Amino acid sequence: MPSRAASHSGILGIICGGGAFPFVVADAAQKAGWSVVMFAIRGFAEPEVARFSYEWISIGAAGRLLARLRARNCRDLVFVGTMTRPRLRDFRLDWKTISLLPRLARAFRGGDNHLLSAMAGAFEQEGFRLLGAHEVAPEILAPAGALGACRPRSQDEADIALGFEVIRTLGPLDVGQAVVVAAGHVIALEAAEGTDLMLARCRELRENGRILLPPRTGVLVKATKRNQDRRIDLPSFGARTIGLAAAAGLAGIAVEAGGTIVPDLQAVIEAADAAGVFVVGVNADGSGR
Repeated sequence: MPSRAASHSGILGIICGGGAFPFVVADAAQKAGWSVVMFAIRGFAEPEVARFSYEWISIGAAGRLLARLRARNCRDLVFVGTMTRPRLRDFRLDWKTISLLPRLARAFRGGDNHLLSAMAGAFEQEGFRLLGAHEVAPEILAPAGALGACRPRSQDEADIALGFEVIRTLGPLDVGQAVVVAAGHVIALEAAEGTDLMLARCRELRENGRILLPPRTGVLVKATKRNQDRRIDLPSFGARTIGLAAAAGLAGIAVEAGGTIVPDLQAVIEAADAAGVFVVGVNADGSGR
């Protein structure tokens, strides 16, 4: 199992989008001794943010965000939570954001990793230190090995190996962090739709007869892209993903151990055992399962 976060004292700013992950990270950070301030992005962050010291921030209000981070003495930052790529017209521009528009326009012409790296670089140039969520809360990372009662079969092992190879090969193109492989064939690649809709598409393909394979065939593989900045946008999954994978007729899920966020490991194990699917953590060198 990953080690728990080291004890720390300081003020941590968490710039948070949607979902439960920001709160998992915030709780772990507080247990490790951080004082946490949540900077919640309007339209994405959940109301639960009110459990913490928090401020609402609009997309595009870079000047206000930087000013509030400094006013709160938050030099260490974490970005966490789900967001869809905003349109430039959705930004509520202040003067600082306007000064950043040339950089933002260039960043929007790349993939998500390119965009997020550009945003991270902008904060670093302002004197902030960007930390990965896993550096604050290492216990949220998937461990190596089988995470439940079910185990992959030999065909599943071959599909897992192919899935990781696909992600490594496509990583430089910045197209996604997940792939579905079944019986040696690539069934689906994650793109702008995200993992949930990709799995829903796989289910529809089976129901429509476009995938003629027995039930419990195929594997969802999630891993970081090659040369990805691990401080931002690590792949993640939870109990909901288990249900979607089972509904898509897959045998299981394989994720990069130490490189994939699992906010509630026990819930994932229970869901996997109940659905009869396997979940395994695979080390970057292919070991661990």
